[in-house]
Amino acid sequence: MEAYLIENPTVLSMETDGFNDVDILKCEVTLLDGRVDRNSDGRIDILAKYGQEYLAVVELKLGELTETHLTQLESYLKERQQILQKFPDIWDTTVSNQPKWIGVMIGATINHDLMLKIRKGYYYNIDIPIAALTINRYKGKDGNVYVVTDTYFIERVKNKDYTKYIFNGQKFGKNRLVLAVIKDFVESNPTITYSQLKSKFPDSLQGRETFTTETDAKSKRDRRNFIEPDELISLADEIIAVSTQWGLVNINPFIDHCKKMNIDIKLTQ
Repeated sequence: MEAYLIENPTVLSMETDGFNDVDILKCEVTLLDGRVDRNSDGRIDILAKYGQEYLAVVELKLGELTETHLTQLESYLKERQQILQKFPDIWDTTVSNQPKWIGVMIGATINHDLMLKIRKGYYYNIDIPIAALTINRYKGKDGNVYVVTDTYFIERVKNKDYTKYIFNGQKFGKNRLVLAVIKDFVESNPTITYSQLKSKFPDSLQGRETFTTETDAKSKRDRRNFIEPDELISLADEIIAVSTQWGLVNINPFIDHCKKMNIDIKLTQ
């Protein structure tokens, strides 16, 4: 299952707003004393990222998900600071000082009582939401393999920022807003060069890098830029990839900068 998810990370997407954009960061992460239920080291199956707010500890099981697996997942979440110390580059502090966390269990089925607990809104340590997914693959008569997933999670997570932004009549989240604004600006200024655009939208707005070249973005081991064909932006002398790393810390300076440029952005919920 792990190999399948690495090749198809979108399977981890959930229906809850803000948890449908997912990237897999690490696999088979060892934690010292990570299994408090067994007084032994532990191993996280998958470390993932949802949007720009949440890091996720993902636990995979072949059969039915039970309370025992929830306890195991919670023991890993207890050691979340150990994860950040082990992999300091997985979190961009220009987005926020600390990540929010979520625990995700994945199996073939789920115990009924556990399913109800999660659907009602179960949190570890008060503020870490827990989700569950069931995944089953079937081979059809046509020879194709079909995947059926069910998600068990609450519709609205407490302490999550649900602010949306309206630009040119469309509603965006934080990083998609930045992409839309820069795309629109380039369309209105088709002869603009890389250095000229940097002077208009300097790296100081994001904290590290507002955008970079397509080549540089694709050379990075972790995805921190919009690099899909419809997301790349062509300038007079370069093709650029806008940063995806936008959160509460750096989005407001970006919006304030846009106001000075007479770019109209409105906030909504």
